[in-house]
Amino acid sequence: MGFGGISIWQLLIILLIVVMLFGTKRLKSLGSDLGDAIKGFRKSMDNEENKAPPVEEQKGQTIEAQARKVEEPARKD
Repeated sequence: MGFGGISIWQLLIILLIVVMLFGTKRLKSLGSDLGDAIKGFRKSMDNEENKAPPVEEQKGQTIEAQARKVEEPARKD
């Protein structure tokens, strides 16, 4: 039984290599830092949604103007 073609033994070997490279303390601090970053992101997103002022409908203004045709000067060929 495997995960997408990877057996459990291959996953264990990869996990062992990662632990050997980074050490358990560094992996633990990396995990907690990542968790804190996600929590901070979610908190800021919630705050932004609560702070957003309600959108007010603006009354439009009508601008009256008259269109006129501008004639181009004659060309000299």
